[in-house]
Amino acid sequence: MIMENMKLSQLEVLQCSISSFTDCALISSDVNRRYFTGMKSSAGTLLVFEDKAYLIIDFRYIEKARKSAKNCEVVLQNKLYEQISELMNKHNAKKLSVEAENITISQLENLKKRLSCEIDASDELSEAIKSVRVCKREEEIENIIKAQRIAEKGFEYMLDFVKEGKTEREIQLELDFFMLRNGAEALSFDTIALSGKNTSLPHGVPTDKKVKNGEFVLLDFGAVVNGWHSDMTRTFCVGEPTGKMEKIYNIVLDAQMKALSYVKAGISGDELDKIARDVIGNAGFGEFFGHSLGHGVGMEIHEAPTASPSCKNILEEGMIVTVEPGIYLPDEFGVRIEDFVVVTKDGCKNLTLSPKNLICV
Repeated sequence: MIMENMKLSQLEVLQCSISSFTDCALISSDVNRRYFTGMKSSAGTLLVFEDKAYLIIDFRYIEKARKSAKNCEVVLQNKLYEQISELMNKHNAKKLSVEAENITISQLENLKKRLSCEIDASDELSEAIKSVRVCKREEEIENIIKAQRIAEKGFEYMLDFVKEGKTEREIQLELDFFMLRNGAEALSFDTIALSGKNTSLPHGVPTDKKVKNGEFVLLDFGAVVNGWHSDMTRTFCVGEPTGKMEKIYNIVLDAQMKALSYVKAGISGDELDKIARDVIGNAGFGEFFGHSLGHGVGMEIHEAPTASPSCKNILEEGMIVTVEPGIYLPDEFGVRIEDFVVVTKDGCKNLTLSPKNLICV
């Protein structure tokens, strides 16, 4: 994103771009509506023209919207489709673009039936929104850091809580409650808390399995502050690890540290992924690293950019990306270490401060 755009609001940046492909943008997804207006709600329609934007919202949220919605005129929803038509006529708009990535087929068909205008369901609006969201602003990064610090405090707390005999579910719930008690408005996603053989499942679901001495525990979790997410993974051992466990852990750590050293504006997602993947492959465990190296984090836990073998996107200043290599040995154990960073011109700023040495509790 060019620096000049940072002087405009996020909605103004979108307004500058839509004239190249449409007369009006209809935004109905909860996350994008919140991103552009600053207000969280489970309903509402944001109608964006080149020169003005309107938030059409029902009685449940109207008072809140009038106080907190930014950069738009708030309109009480009455007859939604008639209101959309009236506003399009007011702005002499003939073409309406929708979020292709978020609208259902039935919703699209309903719009076509109820509105007498051209409906554009291509990916142009979704791509335009993505281009606004992908590079984070200073205040957005500040919220992400606040969320991350809550998660890190949770990890520190869990190092004292986790011990032999605790179940994965007990660990998950304790970590969730800690983050929510300490300032998180929500969890970034369903917390992953695994132990022993279950750590070989990259996205395993916590069970009633009890932690045993000599096992790895893998925690993948994050907090949300003002709509902005954090994401981290740490693997540690209860008791003493075997030599093989130490070896695998150190290979993953080496892969992550090397990849982190190469993050900077201008590198492509597949190049970054290859750096970590080559370390693991050269150590003889390439077949056991089966997921992408990283993904973007923001108002959604998975968003652009992506660092994977098939992704050619170029990292730019202000983008946030996770670096999370792993090795997963079926029916034995798995290790994943995840930080997330802000891309800079000559490197990156790591937002994750929790230690990465092999911790034994």
